[in-house]
Amino acid sequence: MSRLSTEEIANQLVTPGKGIMAADRPSPAFREMMEAEGISHDRHSYRNWSELLFKAPNLNESVSGIIMTDEQVRMADAGGEPLLPQVIERDMIPGISPFKGMAPLAGSAGETVGSGLDGLRERLAEYADMGVGFSKWRAALQIGPGTPSYYAIEANAYVMAQVAALSQEAGIVPIVEPEVMLWGDHSIERCFEVTEFVLWRTFEALYVHRVDPEGTLVKASMVLSGSDCAEQADVEKVAELTVKVFKRRIPAAIPGIVFLSGGQSDWHATAHLNAMNANYELPWKLSFSYARALQREPMAVWANQAENVPAAQAALLHRAKMNGLAALGLWTDELERAAVA
Repeated sequence: MSRLSTEEIANQLVTPGKGIMAADRPSPAFREMMEAEGISHDRHSYRNWSELLFKAPNLNESVSGIIMTDEQVRMADAGGEPLLPQVIERDMIPGISPFKGMAPLAGSAGETVGSGLDGLRERLAEYADMGVGFSKWRAALQIGPGTPSYYAIEANAYVMAQVAALSQEAGIVPIVEPEVMLWGDHSIERCFEVTEFVLWRTFEALYVHRVDPEGTLVKASMVLSGSDCAEQADVEKVAELTVKVFKRRIPAAIPGIVFLSGGQSDWHATAHLNAMNANYELPWKLSFSYARALQREPMAVWANQAENVPAAQAALLHRAKMNGLAALGLWTDELERAAVA
């Protein structure tokens, strides 16, 4: 990966019909998720799940890259073979989440900022030498009474821009993720307002930090009604307002925008992505960088049982294929049902 320019890597990541799988859930959070789902776990569960995902046959037909944790980029499979080179051999670009979690933002009332800047230059150089092609750094901004505050938006934009600049210095494509979270009772119009402001401040910070837009991707949340809002916007409205806010605030020089699923159902994550690609002229490629919307069903099928691995991988391939079609604007309910049948 280090022999390619950041612009070349960015464009490979948004190859038409392909998207990114976000597998960067740290092992403690992974164990908590399994417990919440009522699935037993052991000391090999995280490795076995990572191996299931990274070695799924033909995954590269719909997945261009995989976001990994530090533990995963150093992980070996059950046979003792490193997993990262196997991802590369399967024609997928490994990515890293060097982020160390959300830290309380000093001076705020419960807002957060991403942590992990200490030693990041050296860590990114090491990741580049290992063959990692991109990084991903997240902000988590909650809509509520008085939030997100201007202070929290600016603090997170600054940190994301620092990470992006350091990533490009190492020859790694930064994926900047200013997530406006789904949770709350806010209207879709309020989400639009917040998303526009967040994107404006994020791209101002990227400009100030001299980040090259042609070698940068955005991992964005869609413009959605809050999860507890009484009036839920339909697929067409979500597509309309999401495209509108992106056209206002995301430069056309950015090669692509990849969506997080952010708590949406699998169906909605796919349908929203498809509606944007099918119905609008876009200056950038729109694709996916899903975690739960790709892995929820495979996790349930797997249930930490070795005999279920092939069926779980088949479920993963199905979701990846459906979202690959949505990235082309070619997904339909009929195709979804036919594939399941």
